[in-house]
Amino acid sequence: MRWANYCAVTGAVVLVGLALGLSLPLVSLRLDGWGYGTFAIGVMAAMPALGVLLGARLTHAFAAGCGTSRSLQLSLLFSAASLAGLALWPDYGLWLLLRLVLGISLTVVFVLGESWINQLASDAWRGRLVALYGTAFALSQLCGPLLLGVIGTAGDQALWLAAALLVVGSLLLLGRDGAPAVGRQALLGGGLLAFCRGQPAIAWAVVLFAAFDALALTLLPVYLLREGIEQGRVLHMLGALVLGNALLQLPLGLLADRLPRAALLRACGLLLLASSLLVPLLLHSPLVWLLLPLLGASAGGLYTLALVLVGTRYRDDALVRVNAHIAMLWGLGCLLGPLSSGAASQWLSGHSLPLLLAGGAALFLALAVRRGAFELPGDPG
Repeated sequence: MRWANYCAVTGAVVLVGLALGLSLPLVSLRLDGWGYGTFAIGVMAAMPALGVLLGARLTHAFAAGCGTSRSLQLSLLFSAASLAGLALWPDYGLWLLLRLVLGISLTVVFVLGESWINQLASDAWRGRLVALYGTAFALSQLCGPLLLGVIGTAGDQALWLAAALLVVGSLLLLGRDGAPAVGRQALLGGGLLAFCRGQPAIAWAVVLFAAFDALALTLLPVYLLREGIEQGRVLHMLGALVLGNALLQLPLGLLADRLPRAALLRACGLLLLASSLLVPLLLHSPLVWLLLPLLGASAGGLYTLALVLVGTRYRDDALVRVNAHIAMLWGLGCLLGPLSSGAASQWLSGHSLPLLLAGGAALFLALAVRRGAFELPGDPG
């Protein structure tokens, strides 16, 4: 086990979480201050998702041509340039393009970074090491809104800091090895559909958590503001949500190395359904500070366990391919979540955001209770 390499790669990807935690809420709050409606903000939030769909198709060829490590470094630098552009050119149309570029480059970062982490992890420690990565990433996202509350949303300092963090992340990867080896053969066009047909519950778990993650950092602040909650309190509520995600990951990873993973996944889905339905009821109650961590924890558990499951089965080129499929599913979730919630919130119900999450959790449970829903060839749990 190459611990130094694991820490360096994890650190580089974790810095992405801090950069996103700083920049995504700021963009939504800035657009809300400019007078844009929830649908326009949802369109802006969905642009990185379109970039994910493009980036997932390009990642394999990029890594085959430049190498996994160098591709990851270059993508971090492209992402930093996109965030700097948001500070330099405050224009809605240009921001759409910059957010698209950001989505493409960060897709390469996540596909290659998570593949590298899974490649380095030993089977006996895979659940805990993947969970440790998830915890660190969630804590970085938690620190983002809290740090934004300290820096303030009036200026562009948060965007510049986010860009600088991504540059630091690229430097952490200098001289690191153990990355997945990627061949030059093309991806099969039907790979994603075959993966979804074979593992619909895992595929929907990824889509659902992606939608949750995009909504938490984009439309959730707007939802809370329009429910009469003060902006400073909104940022702390976002922090509580992400903290719950972070707190669950390590114990969940420990359990994933010892207990049936299917049962853990179903429990996360059930908790997500219940907590989503309770959000409108407890939003102005002190109990919301207990509810939000549970909401974040249950959603984050879906993604962590999905990564653990696929990481046990694939290595090198195949691992990158499967993670590219997961990235495309992530992009679909990031696209559908903000667009559907933004439109429904503007034209149907102000509480559409938590209700849509509850509907997604119900669909996951319907897929998860089928016989063999989480069985992969040779999987022990």
